[in-house]
Amino acid sequence: MEVTGVVLERPHSLSIRKIEVPWTSEPGPNEVLIAVNTVGICGSDVHYYEYGNIGDFVVREPMILGHEASGVVRKVGSAVKHLKEGDRVCMEPGIPDFMSLQTLRGMYNLDPAVRFWATPPVHGCLTPEIVHPASLTYRLPDTVSFAEGALVEPLAIGVYAAKKAKIQPGDIAVLAGAGTIGMMVAYSALAAGCAEVIVSDFAKEKLAILGKRPEITTVDLGSQDLMEVVAERTNGRGADVFFEASGSTKPFDTMFKVVAPGGRIVLVGMPAEKPAFDVVALEVKEISLTGTFRYANVWDRTLNLLGSGKIDVKPLISETYPFEKSIEAFERAAEHRPSDVKIQIKL
Repeated sequence: MEVTGVVLERPHSLSIRKIEVPWTSEPGPNEVLIAVNTVGICGSDVHYYEYGNIGDFVVREPMILGHEASGVVRKVGSAVKHLKEGDRVCMEPGIPDFMSLQTLRGMYNLDPAVRFWATPPVHGCLTPEIVHPASLTYRLPDTVSFAEGALVEPLAIGVYAAKKAKIQPGDIAVLAGAGTIGMMVAYSALAAGCAEVIVSDFAKEKLAILGKRPEITTVDLGSQDLMEVVAERTNGRGADVFFEASGSTKPFDTMFKVVAPGGRIVLVGMPAEKPAFDVVALEVKEISLTGTFRYANVWDRTLNLLGSGKIDVKPLISETYPFEKSIEAFERAAEHRPSDVKIQIKL
């Protein structure tokens, strides 16, 4: 069928036009038809817009962008029991193969056949209506707005990273990177039980937003030394957890020095170059090192945190554009303004 979508034609070329998609307006037995309400512009959307690829994922034909979304259920499939027409929802955008080994083991984010919105060649959700599996569609708590619901996707990355960090009550964490995902990691680490999160970056504007939380200590790398701050805040013991969310190789020079013996390191950012790191320090301090890829089995937890008020993402919404001005929204996002965190589009 044909839908109207925000279509990436090629790098730096967007259009709002009709395009053929593989779904229909009638959901299958285990699917729901959703009227999309709000969509956030992710860094990956901007990267595809600017460069046309992310690693091996190359935009070879026109593709609808967007994967951070909320909306309203319009139709439910015959086998769907937990949702009904009119429900306010958000959608987990990665659709795995439910017969794959990774999915059956609970690691569906690692399924090589996963179909993730706005990852070539899969169309995204910047379109008025979309069909999605009911099992990956979640009812929004009454206290969570559509705009907040469209931030569940990036927040889930933070919640998943906090889960992988095996945080204990009272832990002190260090976070490299104060971008959107870094902010989500910081808030999630606090919600998981950290007493303090020490966040380092060069971006003064982003640090200022995070610094409004009394449990967050900010480190401006342009004028402060991270190791000195961590030593001061931990009485020389070192941090319990280190999160790398900057996507830079630089934190690998210091992370093993600032983590306490027996601590944990969680890698969230993806550097463009292969980093080198101190294997001996990793071994003699018995540091646990793990990576993360998107998220798995945390969507309901993320919604619970938002609904309870333990995490407030409203201050992160920098600007909202109407659907007809989606191209302007992407142009704004591509400016990478230091004070911008999340640009959203309202349909």
